[in-house]
Amino acid sequence: MLHLAVAPRAPLIHGAANFVARDKSMDIQAELLNLLGENAVLIAIAIAVIVAILLGVRIVPQSEKYVVERFGRLKSVLGPGINLIVPILDKVAHKVSILERQLPNASQDAITRDNVLVQVETSVFYRILAPEKTVYRIRDVDGAIATTVAGIVRAEIGMMELDEVQSNRAELITKIKAQVEDAVDDWGIEVTRAEILDVNLDTQTRDAMLQQLNAERARRAQVTEAEGEKRSVELAADAELYAAEQAAKARRIAADAEAYATQVVAKAIADNGLEAAQYQVALKQVEALTALGTSGGSQTVVVPASAMDAFADAFKMLRGPRA
Repeated sequence: MLHLAVAPRAPLIHGAANFVARDKSMDIQAELLNLLGENAVLIAIAIAVIVAILLGVRIVPQSEKYVVERFGRLKSVLGPGINLIVPILDKVAHKVSILERQLPNASQDAITRDNVLVQVETSVFYRILAPEKTVYRIRDVDGAIATTVAGIVRAEIGMMELDEVQSNRAELITKIKAQVEDAVDDWGIEVTRAEILDVNLDTQTRDAMLQQLNAERARRAQVTEAEGEKRSVELAADAELYAAEQAAKARRIAADAEAYATQVVAKAIADNGLEAAQYQVALKQVEALTALGTSGGSQTVVVPASAMDAFADAFKMLRGPRA
């Protein structure tokens, strides 16, 4: 009896599928190679253009400026924003910040015109306006500005006395700033602020100034006291003069009143005869006795006999002549 063995068909199908896939992959690779071979020049040109664009575009931040060189020579300065340069030929040689900068506080010795040694502490603020000048004309910007400031400060303080340095600090700062600006202008730098933070003296000079200050205060106190006494004497004299003037005015008014009364009496005598004068005298006697009687204290008043006659005569005159 004959038995036939039949092999399974699944492995054969799987092998055939792999062969077909490999064949398709080889066809695709061949087509890609053919395509690259035919368009190799165009692809190279496209890649070169892309690389050139990437190398030629420069985006500059707002706080910086770029200095561009071509074959080692200055070509241009790129400002903030998108800029284009020629790749390979041009390169960004320097990236310069245009933000305001502060020099470290510096302290230098100086001698005033009156030969006093002082130690001045200064501070300077600046910013770069023309990077092409800064990078090609000066190497150490901070050191150069600090040296310039030190020399100008010594020169200016040497022309002033110590009291002027202390009292005219604002004027001194203005002069120093103006001279520093002139000195650094060729470097493309603008000095925005210059400050004198402190003026220090040695111990001996400080003690001498303190003694001088105390003496000046004592002198001013004495002058003020003397002026006060002088003013007091002047006011007292003015008061006495005013009192004398007022007394004179009072005496003048009293004299005018007395003259007026005398004039009235004289007119009464002229109009009424001697009886008017007698009446006036008797009235004065009565007023004097009344004032004496009303004065304070216990006292005895001796009235002369003639006084009673004066009262009688006064009453007679008041009653007038009988018909």
